Amino acid sequence: MESPADELGKMVEEERNRRATESTEPPPRRPRRTPFPPHLPREDNPISVPDAERPCPNCGVERRSAGYDISEVLELVPARVIVRRDRREKLTCDACEAPHFARAPVGDRVVAGGEFGPRLVAQLLVDKYRDGLPLHRQRERYARMGVDLSVSTLADQIGYGAELLQPLWRALQIAALKAEVLHLDGTSLAFFASDGKSAKRRKKLGTLWGFVGDQDVALYLFAPSGHATFADGHTIGPADFLRLRSGYTVADAATVFDQAFAREDIIECGCHMHARRYFVKALDGGEPRAAIAIDAYQALYGIEKDAKDLEPRERLRLRHERSAPIFAKLLEWVESIKDDEPPSLRFGRALNYFSNQQVPLSQFLSDGRVPIDNGIVERLHVRAALTRKNFLFAGSERGAQSAAILFSILGSCALCGIDPVRYLASVMPILARGVIEKDVIDLLPRSFPL
Repeated sequence: MESPADELGKMVEEERNRRATESTEPPPRRPRRTPFPPHLPREDNPISVPDAERPCPNCGVERRSAGYDISEVLELVPARVIVRRDRREKLTCDACEAPHFARAPVGDRVVAGGEFGPRLVAQLLVDKYRDGLPLHRQRERYARMGVDLSVSTLADQIGYGAELLQPLWRALQIAALKAEVLHLDGTSLAFFASDGKSAKRRKKLGTLWGFVGDQDVALYLFAPSGHATFADGHTIGPADFLRLRSGYTVADAATVFDQAFAREDIIECGCHMHARRYFVKALDGGEPRAAIAIDAYQALYGIEKDAKDLEPRERLRLRHERSAPIFAKLLEWVESIKDDEPPSLRFGRALNYFSNQQVPLSQFLSDGRVPIDNGIVERLHVRAALTRKNFLFAGSERGAQSAAILFSILGSCALCGIDPVRYLASVMPILARGVIEKDVIDLLPRSFPL
């Protein structure tokens, strides 16, 4: 009688052979130069034949043009800073000489009376919170363009922008709560906090809780401690946020979620990236049997690649046909050996995590909308981590909250595939003029027309 490990190995090999047979990918070809995107503007650079070469070398007659050879080169047009002069028209009546003027509306600003235009502020926000460029480096760049802007001035513009964008952040919270599938994960963010008794500040480690709803809504909440987050004068945390919703929620096995997942109306979905990571650590630690699980995951993720573009119903059918048997055999193998492995060692931890989380980890087999892992929010965390690495910490709890707002909006732009500078430069003047609450939802990145 074959062991579960042998049976799992055969199933993985069959899946590998199936993918090799059914693969529709063409064989590798010689690398070819990728054409430049068609949406980029083209500017002609005329290059004429030198005068000495224009006459025919045979008869000396001036040769006529026979057309052009066209080649394309990617070039950069340098950014430049300008002073926009808002010339607001004024109207007066000559017929009655009444002292009443009509004036054109004020030009687009981020704050009333502000000296910085929306596109400049948008670029500051994206450079810091999307591209990880600290303010002192941004100052140096603007100095090279001929304008001296202090770091404190740039920081003020960041604060104005974050404050102006708060209604969008609150709308993202509502959209995340209504999502059919919600992803959730946390990452750290250091900040300086006052002890309330003196001017002395100390460095603390908070948490950025990241949420992704329905693939197009990103939301961050900042928690000065591991669980609670400060928003609008009220202390809430990820568990409190989950208390406001029901349905599928993808997360790891953090204890902070236990109370929320104990409810019947919220369905915990596990993350196979987390589960696989335990086996990778065990393999790196010298346990060869961990490769059995890693091979099984290679097969499962290969099936997910095939199912990526399918409708949820078809994706579920494919998972039932191909993924479910592999998952069941992987679980059987884990259960057959976990009691013999010390839970304090890496391999034992991997087996126990998979066994304890088997129900959440199996949820991707119950609904085609449920993903196999929490990768979408973890990829957003990578961007936040790179940005955090460059500015190291937030200057205050309020600064960390501003970071959460901006990570939310810029993350949503990334999920929707839109230009964040263009989006912010378009939406901030609308917010500055005033928008009623029910219309803010139409300004979110997934809805706003660009």
